[in-house]
Amino acid sequence: MTSSQNQNSNFQDYLPLMANKLGGDGLIGELCNGFNLLMDGEKGVITFDSLKKNSALLGLQDLSDDDLRSMLKEGDFDGDEALNQMEFCVLMFRLSPELMEESQFLLEEALLQEFKDSC
Repeated sequence: MTSSQNQNSNFQDYLPLMANKLGGDGLIGELCNGFNLLMDGEKGVITFDSLKKNSALLGLQDLSDDDLRSMLKEGDFDGDEALNQMEFCVLMFRLSPELMEESQFLLEEALLQEFKDSC
């Protein structure tokens, strides 16, 4: 088992807990703080170098270069090999299955309510 597989099997998803405790605005604020910790101060985005340099701040110092590149690639929607703040936040939500399920549930409830209101 590789180090990244081992870390993934020990991964605990704290994002839903943070969302419940902080609320939506608080969670977004914390995600912005995380982005600011990892970004390259001159470029304003998370690059491979800034992620490698700052990943230890989040307890990710044992990730390999390939793992870090995979993380960047997973969230990089515009193909610039870096993560802007929006890409980072979307990636954090995508990596949180429980929060994605909760978001899906809330969307379905809102749509049902909208349908009921329109009838």
